[in-house]
Amino acid sequence: MLAIDKIFMTSEADEFFYHEMIVHPVLTTAKDIKRVLVIGGGDGGTVREVLSYDEVVEVVMVEIDPMVVDVSKRFLPTIGTAWDDPRLEVIFEDGIAFAKNAQVEPFDIILLDGCDPVGPAKGLFTVDFYRGCARLLKEDGIFGLQSESPILQHDVFLDIARALSQVFEGVYPYFGPVPIYASGNWSWTYATRKSDPLSINEDRVAHQEKRCKYYNREIHRTAFVLPNNLRQFFQNGKVSTPI
Repeated sequence: MLAIDKIFMTSEADEFFYHEMIVHPVLTTAKDIKRVLVIGGGDGGTVREVLSYDEVVEVVMVEIDPMVVDVSKRFLPTIGTAWDDPRLEVIFEDGIAFAKNAQVEPFDIILLDGCDPVGPAKGLFTVDFYRGCARLLKEDGIFGLQSESPILQHDVFLDIARALSQVFEGVYPYFGPVPIYASGNWSWTYATRKSDPLSINEDRVAHQEKRCKYYNREIHRTAFVLPNNLRQFFQNGKVSTPI
């Protein structure tokens, strides 16, 4: 198990729920997935899932804390199994600064696998940071991120959606279990200018269904179903604030 600042991040027993869901709903619906940026994700689980696609040519992981990678390699070897993949480049840098300043070719996909929005990580959940990510995305690219518990962090979850809606035309939350996290019910959000989160590439999803422990096409579709208490906030990818 990995804890940072006394908060559980992941465990070898149940990490697959989180890592499969942050990656596959995005990569199975994107037009192209050749070039992927992962911000955070120092335990290695997200890049492992990304690199399970043969179409992926390059993954850049920007992690602020080398110690997270070091201890994960040492103590959580079943999570980070792709560290030696030649398609992976690891950069130890502040992801906020990277999104703002990096002069690189645009990415097909950006995934934010960050901590809760407290302390230094608060900057990863702002309009300015999301604009930086959009700057690094291709026009038809997708930005995916963990977006907290819609139950225990309801207001934070909605604040993230509202901030994303100032940058992206479509904002689609989706849901699944992560037993190690408080409440056990977690959210991710799919932000896009053009893509449809339910337009699944059948070849890609068929490949993942053979290897994933949790994700499949039925879970993909139902993950985007909104519970009644959230439908008033989200309509066809648009975020609103009811009176």
